[in-house]
Amino acid sequence: MRGRRKLAAAALVTVGAVTLMAGGLSGAARARTDTTRITAVQAGTTASQLGTALQGSALTTAPAFTAPSKTLKYGAKGAAVKTLQKRLKQLGYVPGKVDGVYGSGTRAAVWAFQKVQGIKPTSTVASKTWNALEKPKTPKVLVPKGKPTRVEINLTKQIMVLYRGGKRTLISHISSGSGIPYTEWVVWNGKRQKFSGSARTPTGNYKTTWRVKGWHTSYLGSLYNPIFFNGGIALHGATSVPLYPASHGCVRLPMPVAQILPGLLGKGVPVHVRGKFVR
Repeated sequence: MRGRRKLAAAALVTVGAVTLMAGGLSGAARARTDTTRITAVQAGTTASQLGTALQGSALTTAPAFTAPSKTLKYGAKGAAVKTLQKRLKQLGYVPGKVDGVYGSGTRAAVWAFQKVQGIKPTSTVASKTWNALEKPKTPKVLVPKGKPTRVEINLTKQIMVLYRGGKRTLISHISSGSGIPYTEWVVWNGKRQKFSGSARTPTGNYKTTWRVKGWHTSYLGSLYNPIFFNGGIALHGATSVPLYPASHGCVRLPMPVAQILPGLLGKGVPVHVRGKFVR
């Protein structure tokens, strides 16, 4: 009973997630509920596989890599795409399934990598990105004296870094709160109600609290595998994670990242939010 009350209360305060369309919710209106499941195969890897692939010296000193000379664009297929996916995964990024198909998961991983390297994010992988993959930079540490296991969210770069045992384990593209105040009329609990908010992702130091497995529906939309860390603000998967802050306050993650993050991020782990996005 206490668990039900907790879920109900959180649903009323949850912010962020799926963009609202005029006259209704783009996410909640669809028949996507907690019974929806995305398999580990669809996401591209499991938490245990990720830990094996990403942890260790690979994230401290990047192994030697010779980049192909082929320019890749979104939708490309073939051996060069698979090489790209393997390298991104080796460096701690999450392209999804290593299948030689340049889809949305790979694009989000490319964006994250480019942002860390100081390259303007683009879906095209050309010489500048390939060269950076040969000699990659690591993300700036936001909390040098932080706990060995922690999450750092860089609002300026729009990236998230997960550290486990002092090692970078996962680096992801994100989309945080838009900062544009909103007022939305939605049908919630059988009634048409008005909800307003600042759409901000506040900076500060927090800790992971509770979570929901699968799809969680709030009055602002649907969140996949949400992990809450500041009241109703969560890290969660979304089908739309654009190159700018777009949520109502939550931190949106690409779906392949959201699929594996719960297996890597426990309860009570510090979450540090820093920076400010300049449009």
